[in-house]
Amino acid sequence: MTFFDPEDPIFAGHFPGHPLVPGVILTEALAQTAGIAAASIYPEKEQPLFLLSAIRGMKFHRAARPGETIHLRADKLAQVDNLLQFGVTATVDNVTVAEGQLVLAVAGRNATRTARE
Repeated sequence: MTFFDPEDPIFAGHFPGHPLVPGVILTEALAQTAGIAAASIYPEKEQPLFLLSAIRGMKFHRAARPGETIHLRADKLAQVDNLLQFGVTATVDNVTVAEGQLVLAVAGRNATRTARE
């Protein structure tokens, strides 16, 4: 679940008088949700870094607005080697606002340290 504060500066230009959560921000929130789901099968100290590697068929059915509570869901659909595919959905008041598929790549623990340095 996530909430975007109506006073957040990202809404100043997106769009004046009719603010909405940018699709790229909503997609990132869904990717983070998929990453949390993927990491949950690993012990905390052994969790690898997951990188967004593909966005497939992302659709935005209606605008998500600042101040709305957005429920985020990620369901693992498949895994091939180090690629994990998730079906993702964002809903507001039980109405789907966005859905699609995201692919995450497992980068490994060493990549975590390198990427953050």
